[in-house]
Amino acid sequence: MENERPKRLSNALLLLGLAGVVAVAILRAPYAEWNLALFGILLAFSAFSDITSIETESHLKISGNFLALVLAMVLLGGAPAATIGLISILFGWLRFREGLQDLLVNSLTFTTFPLVVGIGFHELVDANQITPSDLSFYVLVFCAFLAALAINFSMIGAYTYYLERSPFFEKVRTVLIPLLPSELAAALMAVGVAFIYYEIGLAGVALFGIVLVIFQYLLGALLKSQDRARELEVRTKQLASFQVGMLSALLRTLDLRDQMTARHSAAVARYSRAIAQRAGFSRQQEELVHIAALLHDIGKFILPDRILKANVPLTDEDWMLIRRHPQQGARVVSSLDGYGPVAEIILAHHERIDGKGYPRGLEGDNIPELARIISVADTYDVMTARDSYRTPTSSYEAIQELRRVAGKQLDARFVEIFIELLEDKEVTFRHGEEADFERELALEARIAETASPGTDSGRFQVAGVNVGG
Repeated sequence: MENERPKRLSNALLLLGLAGVVAVAILRAPYAEWNLALFGILLAFSAFSDITSIETESHLKISGNFLALVLAMVLLGGAPAATIGLISILFGWLRFREGLQDLLVNSLTFTTFPLVVGIGFHELVDANQITPSDLSFYVLVFCAFLAALAINFSMIGAYTYYLERSPFFEKVRTVLIPLLPSELAAALMAVGVAFIYYEIGLAGVALFGIVLVIFQYLLGALLKSQDRARELEVRTKQLASFQVGMLSALLRTLDLRDQMTARHSAAVARYSRAIAQRAGFSRQQEELVHIAALLHDIGKFILPDRILKANVPLTDEDWMLIRRHPQQGARVVSSLDGYGPVAEIILAHHERIDGKGYPRGLEGDNIPELARIISVADTYDVMTARDSYRTPTSSYEAIQELRRVAGKQLDARFVEIFIELLEDKEVTFRHGEEADFERELALEARIAETASPGTDSGRFQVAGVNVGG
């Protein structure tokens, strides 16, 4: 009941506004050009367009009645155009059956802008003694189209803001701006039809009807394709978010099983991103190497605890299992749509510049650059980490070892870049124990925000907007 009173009040105000517009239209009717044949043709086109309008999945209604209304404004006047607008809305209601409030808003809008722009157009034409033989007449037709569009969109935008609290400028950005090229084409079409009418008469308006139907169909196809593209983008982002959630769950499971590996993954990810940034890689590549570094040891799921935690001396068979973890990790990650580049990096992170690495024995530039970056970060953290299965070395000793194997095991360029970073950064950066696994794991925050299909109660009519249920 609390919501019913404001609704009844708004309906009463809308009805009062509509009554006022109708009263003005009646007062202005004697000054209009009531060419009944032209009026009938434009009314038929407008009503037919509304009844056969194309409704997209996002509730955009593609109808040619706005073009008919603009022609009625400039060829007949404000009162006839407002009459056509009101009758067309009622015809459209027979198909879409909007609620009472929507019907009142549409009726008020589609009588107001034809009446106001129609009166203003003819006042300007009469005051300046402009005739259809003057170029300025057709400039005014073009301007009348844009003025009608502005009033129409503003009225519907204000209503949807009241109804949904959806920002007006967001509607402009998502609904109006993408269709502006079509609107300008429609405005030029209105100019052309007006010119043809004054040159050859009603036959020109009949030709307009054929063009109108074609234009309505083409614009409907355009908006439907945009709808499908938006839906595909939403589904893609949702899939990406789902996949990231799966990877996060896998990594957290690995963390529960072996905190050393999880901490090591976070440290390598932090180092790898810093190297890529210092080396001048793009933001996208920085993100790629960071994700690949976080996941580079995910293949260690195949290892039993005695190997994973290095509680006993490792056998040759154990080392064979360890050497398989890049392939296993790459296989897991490559099964996720869009993660092929990440999988390729994971597969190559134990390759060596001299070709003595595994699993494929790649050498030199055949190893992906980002995998070479991870190899540098991986080697350093294994040497310096206190939770490693090796006796940790100092940062200084690790740097000396990196330089010793540069050009043989590791890429010399990335070794030097990393050493520069270690020398520039604070002491805590040199020790991977400070790496925060949870912070580095915040993949979701770096994946494009999952979009959810929004609701849009507006319906678009070639150049005009009305609301519907």
